Amino acid sequence: MTTGRLRIALITETYPPEINGVALTLGKAVAALQARGHTVHIMRPRQQEEPLQEGLVAAFPLFFYPQVKLGWANPAAISHCLQSWGSEVVHIATEGPLGYAALLAAKKLNLPVVTSFHTNFDQYFSLYGIPALRHLARAYLRHFHNATRQTLVPSQGTLQRLHQQGFLHLQQWGRGVDTQRFHPQWRDVQLRQQLGLEDQDLLLLYVGRLAREKNLPPLLAAFRQLSKDYPRAMLALVGDGPLRDEISQFAQQRIYCAGMKSGMDLARWYASADLFCFPSCSETFGNVVLEAQASALPIIAYDCPGVCEQVRDGVHGLLLPRDSDWDRALHTLCANPADRQRMGTAGRLRAESQSWERSFDVLEAAYRQQVHSC
Repeated sequence: MTTGRLRIALITETYPPEINGVALTLGKAVAALQARGHTVHIMRPRQQEEPLQEGLVAAFPLFFYPQVKLGWANPAAISHCLQSWGSEVVHIATEGPLGYAALLAAKKLNLPVVTSFHTNFDQYFSLYGIPALRHLARAYLRHFHNATRQTLVPSQGTLQRLHQQGFLHLQQWGRGVDTQRFHPQWRDVQLRQQLGLEDQDLLLLYVGRLAREKNLPPLLAAFRQLSKDYPRAMLALVGDGPLRDEISQFAQQRIYCAGMKSGMDLARWYASADLFCFPSCSETFGNVVLEAQASALPIIAYDCPGVCEQVRDGVHGLLLPRDSDWDRALHTLCANPADRQRMGTAGRLRAESQSWERSFDVLEAAYRQQVHSC
């Protein structure tokens, strides 16, 4: 296997300063690879007010989800960039038009291609009222990834599901968490006071997109029931998305839309909460669960692939059967501060073993394997 420095081309339709789990992972991976001496060139959609420069391509919104931006470039133009960069391996992180054009370009140049599977886009079509496209989308995703040498997936559950659906050349590429940034020491009394909360009051937290695929209605309904017994409790939703205006109408019910947060602002929100609630059933991993654990928060979530690999029921929190309601689980943990503390401590210990460096080792090894096999 080669051991020298690599020249890597990363093709992606989401990247920092965008805030989502995919952008976070890719941004951290690029920084780590560069710190290890590798050269990484990035091709992505140009964001608003960014100047034109090599590697930035035209952006347009996804037709049924305008908050998601796709990119496009002519395969010939991508080939030119790959050649001028001296790319040895191409990592395509998203399966949109830009990703497919890059796949064609890399194939023509006979460059090894690694892909990563981050999002269950095939499931989104049913949620957004066009279920007839679900099987077509899955067929496209399978075709796209099977045309490459290796597909990296974030969890064992996702790997098993894709394998059953006919995806080939799969390898698990896990995630990590920054346990210095996400830490219970950042609990912010002032933040809680600004929300009108006293020490004994409960702050429940959700972090993620405010969108249909995150399955927020069961959580919102259960919190309304909880409020009858805990009238001073508050549910804070950190993030943005197409449902924000609708959810903001519930402000008088102590459901607060905090907006998008990042960095230490996000860390303070985690550390200032008492319970992390994550009702999504469409995750391939769920980075926010790890961030919550690092912040010593007990977790309530559905027993679904990705998330269930991070949370042991009764140890780090409570895992609920899919499609069950949240009333009993919320009441159980809200009524038992000792259980919340025990589960939060166990989650913190688990997070301390989830190193980003181990994740980057796997990624680097995957690149080297493909370069060596040429």
